[in-house]
Amino acid sequence: MKNAFSQLIVAYLFVVPLFSLTAQVPDKDQESLIKPEVEISSNIFWQVKAYHPDAKLLRVKAFDSEGNIYDVKAIQGSENTSILNVKALVDGKYLPIKLIMVENDRYHPLKAITEEGMIMDVRAITDEGHKLPIKGVSKTGNIIHLRAIDDGLEYYNIISISPFGEVNQVKGLKMVDTDVESIINGVKIYAHVKAIKTSSGDL
Repeated sequence: MKNAFSQLIVAYLFVVPLFSLTAQVPDKDQESLIKPEVEISSNIFWQVKAYHPDAKLLRVKAFDSEGNIYDVKAIQGSENTSILNVKALVDGKYLPIKLIMVENDRYHPLKAITEEGMIMDVRAITDEGHKLPIKGVSKTGNIIHLRAIDDGLEYYNIISISPFGEVNQVKGLKMVDTDVESIINGVKIYAHVKAIKTSSGDL
């Protein structure tokens, strides 16, 4: 399984647009880049994917009420990649993505939340265009395990992949013991959502 996953990641990296890594810099700015150490000065965006043990990756996107599709990214703002925020990129804004409280639902659905308190679906998309719900399905300590689930009850883990091939698991994270973690823009939150570095055996 590890070999299949590693091969899939390598194949994926070959199709990452090269312009994202090789943006041209005007000559007048090149001198400023010649330094012994260079800190990350802007965000690095990790792809968020649904991963099946059969070495299959699905896109994960956010959807508004009109069906418009938006990117979902894990965002790296420093050299530290151990825990990253996961956001929906909507009209130039970074919207929070959380596991929310829903009445009469056994599992906690993954959603993005607008500034007005509107809820946006976050789903995995199959090659056939089917949109699979993503939910928190089990809990280990304060970690909530996320899965995309298809009609055949096949489960996909949710991961994030950096432009350089690093992989983090996307998990729910509880900070308090109560069911309602917090309230964001009027929406009751069950758990925060982060991209967390774990061992490869957790994939």
